[in-house]
Amino acid sequence: MPELLRNAISQLDALLTPQSLVQVAAILIAILIAWWAARQIRTSERVRTALVEQGFRARVTEAFLIASPHVTATVLIAAFGGVLHALKTDSAVVDHAITLAGLLLLIRVGVYLVRLSLGDRTKGWGNAITFVIWAVLALHVLGWFDPLVQALDSVGIRTTKTRITLWSVLKILFTVGAFILIAVWIARWVERRLMAMQGLALSMRIGIAKFTQTFLIALSILLGLNATGLDLTTLNVLTGAIGVGLGFGLQAIVANFISGFVLLMDRSIKPGDVISFTGTTGTSTEGFGWVQELRGRYVVVRDRDGVETLVPNQNLITNSVINWSYTDPRVRLKLPVRVSYKDDPERALAVLLEAAENHKRILKDPPAVSRLMGFNEYGFDMELRFWIADPQEGVNNVRSDVNRIIWRLFKENGITIPITQREVLFEMKQPVKGGRRTADGDEAVAPDA
Repeated sequence: MPELLRNAISQLDALLTPQSLVQVAAILIAILIAWWAARQIRTSERVRTALVEQGFRARVTEAFLIASPHVTATVLIAAFGGVLHALKTDSAVVDHAITLAGLLLLIRVGVYLVRLSLGDRTKGWGNAITFVIWAVLALHVLGWFDPLVQALDSVGIRTTKTRITLWSVLKILFTVGAFILIAVWIARWVERRLMAMQGLALSMRIGIAKFTQTFLIALSILLGLNATGLDLTTLNVLTGAIGVGLGFGLQAIVANFISGFVLLMDRSIKPGDVISFTGTTGTSTEGFGWVQELRGRYVVVRDRDGVETLVPNQNLITNSVINWSYTDPRVRLKLPVRVSYKDDPERALAVLLEAAENHKRILKDPPAVSRLMGFNEYGFDMELRFWIADPQEGVNNVRSDVNRIIWRLFKENGITIPITQREVLFEMKQPVKGGRRTADGDEAVAPDA
């Protein structure tokens, strides 16, 4: 620690000289100019339009936006450094700044390329990963890395066989993280290859890809720990306690992962299937959605309103699920109708069949049928039944279309739908003078009679 403090104090003293302060001010101005220029470019309409698009143009535009501030800052700092060299004055701070700016540019572009190779799976982490890598390299450039390692290595605890320090923990995290990144990249490459194999079923391809990813990540963690030289036997007690805690805390997550593999293997739910849930509050066979993706922990279901619901895999295993397209996409819809007793039921049944004749989505085979289901208090209970072959296009819209046709045909044919009616009868009786009535309403004799 003293050596680290001495280096920091000496470099801080060097920065407080007038020449160094001028260089620091010039570097800050270059950074501000680069930030302002990048912001102006990002807010331009042409750039925003290009980012919305998909494909090579959008990738190039995004790469330009990422690299432009770093390139601008590096060029401005290098130009100022060239002026200082031409004047033959002190330029040590600027020289370090040029090196650090160049490193930051290379690291940021490299992280972006890695993100593309991983299929945008590190999106949102690019700046953090860039900063961590750049900070380590910057410490090397400034000569602070070795003193910092010594300071971190001096803080730790000793076990029976080894000593655990802050530096060893950071080294383990960095090494394991690098191995996991490589494993994810390999898993992504394997997934792309599998998705291109049209000979395998889609659910089988997804299942193999997910299993490969899980296996590679688990293997990378073990290899990373082994590469750091960590003796795992020293962590038996700690890992045992953590394992018990994780066993209870992550029980639902593990169940969802296992359920996800079961769904992929038995192919009961596949991307593109039309499903709906029963036995769940707020859902019915009419509230269905389309399976968009099968993930390790959940299934993405998109409804007709464009809302994507993340359904845990365990819910699909333990609860009843209606798969409208499991073996046969054809489904039968039923429309209940009530007809007044004043109308001819045979004529009403014929009109119901006529309503289902010309709709483009209603199948001719099997044909639509109309049934007299019963005799209600207010009229005949009838039902129109017909089949459709494309439930993914919606079923409520078909119901709505046919109901509108039924209403129009009923009006044209004079068929009425009865309205619920109730009759209430009031019986008015005059009270008896000088007497009273019994409980059953009979007249009683007056007390003085």
